[in-house]
This record gives sequence, C-alpha cells and structure tokens, in this order.
Amino acid sequence: MGDYLHHLRGRRRKRLAETDTGDQRVAVIGLGRFGSSLAHELTRRGWDVLGIDTDARLVQKVSDVLTHSAVADCTDPEVLEQLGVHEFTSAVVGIGSDVEASILIAANLLDAGVPNIWAKAISRQHGQILERLGVHHVVLPEHEMGERVAHLVTGRMLDFIQFDDDYALVKTVAPDIATGVPLGESQVRSRWGVTVVGIKRPGQDFTYATAETVMERGDVIVVTGKTHAVESFAELS
Repeated sequence: MGDYLHHLRGRRRKRLAETDTGDQRVAVIGLGRFGSSLAHELTRRGWDVLGIDTDARLVQKVSDVLTHSAVADCTDPEVLEQLGVHEFTSAVVGIGSDVEASILIAANLLDAGVPNIWAKAISRQHGQILERLGVHHVVLPEHEMGERVAHLVTGRMLDFIQFDDDYALVKTVAPDIATGVPLGESQVRSRWGVTVVGIKRPGQDFTYATAETVMERGDVIVVTGKTHAVESFAELS
C-alpha cells in the first residue's frame, strides 16, 4: 500500500471518516488546472475537500488551502477505501490527459457506491465512455470551467453562468423564505440584491416573472444579479 499512498495531510489531522460535515464532503482526484480551480472554489464555499493526485508537487501547492490532501494513486481501489472516499457523497475525477486512469478511477468510484460522480473528459468519445460506465456528470472542459462546476456540485444551483463584470445568471429552486407572496411584495431585490427573471412550475414551461408572480415551493427560477448576491440567494434554497 505504501507504493500508492505516500501521505495524507490536512488542517484537521483525523481520519476522514470521523469528520462530521454531512453532505459537504467532496473528493477531487486530479489537481491540475481544472481540479485545483474546482477544489479551491469548493473550499471557498465551505466544503470539506479532499484533494488527491499522484504528483506530490501539485498536492503541495494546495495542501495549505484544502481541508485534506493526499499523494495517492486512485486507480487502486484499496487506496480509495483507505482514504475513506467510499463514504463521500460526491467525487470529481479531474484527470483528463490520462484517459485510462480516468476510466479506472471512475469505475472504482462507481464500484465504491459514491452517489454523485463528476468526471472531466478530454473528448466527446472519452465522455461517452464515462457515461456508459455510469458516471453521473461528465464535464467537457471546453464547455465547463472549474468555478461553474463547483457551484453545481454543491447542489444549490441547477445552472450557473458568470459574466466578466461580476454578474451572474443562476437557475435554482425557489427558497421557502420568498414563496407565497407576489414578487413585488417579497422584497427579493431590496433584501438580497437579485432579480427573478423567469419561473418554471412543475409540469409547466418557463415563463417571465413579473411583480405579480407568486413563487411556490418546488418552483425552478432564473435569478440574476451580482455573483455574491445570487450565491447567497441560492444558499437559501
């Protein structure tokens, strides 16, 4: 096992299985540009992140930022078990250049029963293989950025698009705190600094939101505003 698992470090030095962070744990396997960007953003948003890579230099770069980090080869299923990844609710395979390793790690995560698996693909063919394996979310890097995926992994947002001027458009579920009254009376814009521009009720199509629109529990809404504002609003859902 020593050939695969070189070290495990973190700001909290305890077994990962003993941490009590509920569904806020995610393993990011592969700490290149995509994986490290994703891991940093998830950490910024308060998630307990385990970053893993076979390259000690990449692990060293993030070891002081992430909750936990490890130099390990996750193509070995025993390594995943020793790290406790099988107990995580989410895992991201950020390896793209080594297609064989990407597929092996994804298969190991599926065998371990991780319920939410995201994997980076370097081509549509690679993505198709991952999908056929059963990977829940396949990310093509030319279409997805680490920060956007981080927002989606948290589960608070159904979609996230950020523009250059710190302005974002988000699809999320209507928070209970803003339901039951017309938008004009809910003070969504004055209280949270966001604007609800669209709404979709279960079984219906999206429609434009007006001051008279009343959001109900379970509605999917499209919200715009400053990035920090839409992030905070989505956290209410």
